[in-house]
Amino acid sequence: MSRKHAIGAVLLWSTVASAFKLSLRYMSPLQLLFYASLTSLVLFGILYVGEFTPRRENLRSAYLGLINPLLYYTVLFSAYDRLPAQEAQALNYTWPLMLVLLSIPLLGKRPGARTVLGLFLGFLGAIVVATKGDVADLNFTDPIGVALGLGSAVIWASYWLLNLRDGRPLVEKMFWNFLFGFAYVSIAVVATGNFAVPPVEGLAGAIYVGLFEMGVTFLLWYRAVEGDMAFASNLAYLVPFLSLFFISAVVGEGIATATVLGLAMIVGGIILGREQ
Repeated sequence: MSRKHAIGAVLLWSTVASAFKLSLRYMSPLQLLFYASLTSLVLFGILYVGEFTPRRENLRSAYLGLINPLLYYTVLFSAYDRLPAQEAQALNYTWPLMLVLLSIPLLGKRPGARTVLGLFLGFLGAIVVATKGDVADLNFTDPIGVALGLGSAVIWASYWLLNLRDGRPLVEKMFWNFLFGFAYVSIAVVATGNFAVPPVEGLAGAIYVGLFEMGVTFLLWYRAVEGDMAFASNLAYLVPFLSLFFISAVVGEGIATATVLGLAMIVGGIILGREQ
């Protein structure tokens, strides 16, 4: 059963890059985050309602909710709003590389030769994607979009490290994170004048993102990792490549050779860096 959970999670996560890009045709990044995080809050509220117990540990979500969903998804959706979906998802997928980098000063880990080589290969792959293969001239068509894509990876890696110390059950943690996070998102939407009721197409996309990027898929992945971590971890490497298929078929982007090559280098760097 755990392998079915892993396959389900991988397939669902492979579709969300397309859902981001399609939804952003109808709404701003903050509007997408508002309706998607509301959907996730309702989902986790339904799952958590039977064991709702406010306790001191849940105050940790006051700052975790600021990082995710508010900061992370604002930056991520802004990257998708500026870049082709294939580029944004590839740059965001550098988060395991960022995790290794952050672990050096924060956890005191000393990188070996394989890790250093993996980091070099992975970040070179990110440059290949961001420059569309024009590495020699470092010609970025949208430097801000590239910075947002890589920034989202840094934020997610930081959030992942903070979660290492959070021993609360997943549903409880996610509910409180989205409770605080949705409050922050609501303030940001109103303060920036972004509140609006989107077209049906945009709302449907936001609900899909809330369910399958932020919600259900995390539960499937949690079950998958609990049952067979090795299988789930290896299967996860398929996500960015399957995403390219959906981006081409659903969004209609022509997949550039540089994107495929750069993404292969990123994934290769992640795998190389993990083999100690």
